[in-house]
Amino acid sequence: MLKAAGTWDLVEAPKGANVVGLKWVFRAKKDAMGKIVRYKARLVAQGFSQIPGVDYFDMFAPVAQLASIRAVLAFAASEDLATGQINIKGAYLNGELTDTENIYMRQPPGYANGLFVCKLKKTLYSLKQSGRCWYQKLVGFMTDLKFVRSEVDQAVFYRRDVGKGILIIVLVHVDDCSIVGSSQPLIDRFKIEIEKRVEITDLGELHWILGIEVKRIREDRKILLSQRSYIDSILRHYGLDDIKPISTPMDPNIRLTSGGLYCAPTFQADSRWNGCQFHVDSMDSIWNIFG
Repeated sequence: MLKAAGTWDLVEAPKGANVVGLKWVFRAKKDAMGKIVRYKARLVAQGFSQIPGVDYFDMFAPVAQLASIRAVLAFAASEDLATGQINIKGAYLNGELTDTENIYMRQPPGYANGLFVCKLKKTLYSLKQSGRCWYQKLVGFMTDLKFVRSEVDQAVFYRRDVGKGILIIVLVHVDDCSIVGSSQPLIDRFKIEIEKRVEITDLGELHWILGIEVKRIREDRKILLSQRSYIDSILRHYGLDDIKPISTPMDPNIRLTSGGLYCAPTFQADSRWNGCQFHVDSMDSIWNIFG
């Protein structure tokens, strides 16, 4: 994939140039239930050896806020919208470096070719500016597809045509894109268009997001979010998975006040928040997109 994408050119290292290191990273990718989906091998740069102001400048890249995700899913439940999800294969490998960013990297182990080094043309994982470069590339894709970037959340893109009854919203979190649309064919067309630009894995309907399981009861217009797999993994980590449950996990005689009580928001069929209100300004502004 790296060679086919033209990620680097082999050149002689300029005198005094900072040459970044690299290493192979092997990991197992898991789904929302904690089951292994596939094994991955990734060549990553040792970004800690980059020099600020020489090898990189800006690094910031936005991701969809959890408040935005909840608002969009609540809206999808209320309006009975279709959902979908895609994963961008090797997202950071699509980011392009500018002419002012001259980054030199050692050759991968086993591929050494004399005294040459790799002059990067595209970003690799763990480079300081990789996230920003990929985000800028994605913004270009979405602009070409006539999407508008939300002013409230820079990682939320939408396209709307009131006359044709078309609405599609894309929530971006690095390489995961969660999609909500007025119809399933509309979402399918978006997947086809984005696949013309980058390699994707079509994950079908939305079943998980950021490790949170998404369960839909469409006839009741409800979307339920569960972090059961995360809770189970924490219990296993601390050896508490075999403990006996009790009906009341705290002293029932303690009086709780509103100032000291934390209550989590829950979804209702009318898509309103029942419980603590949070990020009010952000939520209202995002809601105006669809209103």
